Amino acid sequence: MACTWGSPARGEEAGAPHDNQTMKTSPPAVQDNPFTTVLELSQSMLRDVVGALGRIQRVNQTIHLLSLNARVEAARAAEAGRGFAVVADALTGLSAETGQTVQQLEASSRRTASELGEVARRLSQEVQDERLCDLARNAIDLVDRNLYERSCDVRWWATDSALVDAAASPTPERCAHAARRLGQILDSYTVYADLLLCDLQGRVLANGRPQQWPDSVGQDMARSTWFRSALAKRSGDEFGFESVHPQPLIGGERALVYACTVRAGGQVHGQPLGVLGIVFRWDALGPQVLRALPLSTQEWAQTRAVIVDDGGRVLADAQDERIGQHLEFAGRRTLLKAGRGTLDAAVDDVPMRICHARSQGFETYATGWHALLLRRMP
Repeated sequence: MACTWGSPARGEEAGAPHDNQTMKTSPPAVQDNPFTTVLELSQSMLRDVVGALGRIQRVNQTIHLLSLNARVEAARAAEAGRGFAVVADALTGLSAETGQTVQQLEASSRRTASELGEVARRLSQEVQDERLCDLARNAIDLVDRNLYERSCDVRWWATDSALVDAAASPTPERCAHAARRLGQILDSYTVYADLLLCDLQGRVLANGRPQQWPDSVGQDMARSTWFRSALAKRSGDEFGFESVHPQPLIGGERALVYACTVRAGGQVHGQPLGVLGIVFRWDALGPQVLRALPLSTQEWAQTRAVIVDDGGRVLADAQDERIGQHLEFAGRRTLLKAGRGTLDAAVDDVPMRICHARSQGFETYATGWHALLLRRMP
């Protein structure tokens, strides 16, 4: 599929979602590249030197013509012009030496300017690579820090007494009370689309937004990745997870779901009674973090920003329509194994400089995902 370029959509103010549990980090500021200035100055200096040498060469040509005229006149004057002949010979020698010196100086200046330009270009590339890798690291770290809070939320809320009571004895009254409790949580945590309480068979007992999603109660979540992964955990200290996917219970919106077992007495080692799933709005975090990267309009025209998993599946992109695609390029696996690094490779037949940073994690949580900035090469 062909790769398209351009600035990210600006329909909303770019940035990560925030609530009272979200940790925010300022991205590195855009910096001027001094080596680009050095390259421009070296080229300007070379033009000045070549111009000056050209003027010297023209003066030297005039001197050479004068020496030729002096020889002609000395020959006409015979014995009386012998002194002029000596001067003419000296001028001819000086002219030849000056011309040779000018040629050597021009060649030396061009060689020095070329070497200086190559050094400046190499250093400029290194500075640019370092900056883009830093921006990638900042983006994936911000995602990790934010999602760490999600992993804490689900383990904490799974101990809520209203949820424990409803899971232990799902009477209409207790399920309604659990739904009200989930709704109160959602009023404070707007980054969530919904909260779901399921029994051990995967049937949804209550959700936090029954007015918005009235069909959720009674739905069977037994085959859902998040539900099965939560049931497989040995205690309430652990959580289940389902990566970026269209979530049918919220109208197909892209979501992450974190899940934890609800246990007897709200104890982490109590008997499992049910599962709490918290549905996080992914598009409010991943793509927004990428859109907030401090790149100029010119840089955005040449750069694609993505978050991918280990298999190269695009989880977030500054352009929404590319989410869900697979990013393929030669050397991808090797690059993603490293903590950070750069690689030249073709993506959709476009030569790219790819700058990468892998998730380092925050506290006890790490997505294991990767942020990539792909810069189109000239």
